Amino acid sequence: MRVLGVDPGLATIGLGVVITSSPHDIRLEEWLLLRTKAGLGMGDRLAEIHHDLTQYLRERQPDLAVVEKLFFETNVKTAMDVAQARGVILLTLRQAAIPLLEVTPLQVKSAITGDGKADKRQVQDMVMRMLNLAERPGDDAADALAMAAYGALHTHTSLAFS
Repeated sequence: MRVLGVDPGLATIGLGVVITSSPHDIRLEEWLLLRTKAGLGMGDRLAEIHHDLTQYLRERQPDLAVVEKLFFETNVKTAMDVAQARGVILLTLRQAAIPLLEVTPLQVKSAITGDGKADKRQVQDMVMRMLNLAERPGDDAADALAMAAYGALHTHTSLAFS
């Protein structure tokens, strides 16, 4: 099973893909960042996200996508921009008929580190261990990989209890 994790953003979207056949076999396929061009209007940036993600989904054909639910405490402008980008991401996944799992940062942190209040460094460390990474991915890529790993674990757990 190929699981895509998506860390939504307007300027940068983290994508992480893992392959899994069991909860003890979760392997990295790849991680990357989609970036939109600064200085473009909102509509153009959203169209760029849709176009680039559509192309990526056609190439990779994931079996499941895991997208982070938004959580912002302070910056309303950033939250609005990311929410719009997230909407385009969800629509693009729907148009590609990819099953979707939406998760909160608390759910991902709890599943990956055992601590829902883990910081970014702790999540990155566990992602590195789980996927045998030689180097630490940046925040957006690490978050996307953590979501992909969560999706792999969740899928196997759900199948075990169905």
